[in-house]
Amino acid sequence: MTTATSLILIAVGAILTFAVSYEVAGIDIQTIGIILIVVGGIGLAFSLLTLAGYAPWGSGRGGPGATPPPAV
Repeated sequence: MTTATSLILIAVGAILTFAVSYEVAGIDIQTIGIILIVVGGIGLAFSLLTLAGYAPWGSGRGGPGATPPPAV
């Protein structure tokens, strides 16, 4: 799940939870909205953790204590 998909799920869930007052028999729209917000938040957390692995300041990319590559 990408970051954009997660943000869309959070936005749709917030709209269903806070802005829609329509009632459907047997379905609680506010509960569906909360579920979408939670799923979008989990997806956003996973996508941001995945992107953090590609950050240039992450481990394994060198830095002040890194050893230089071997000379040929």
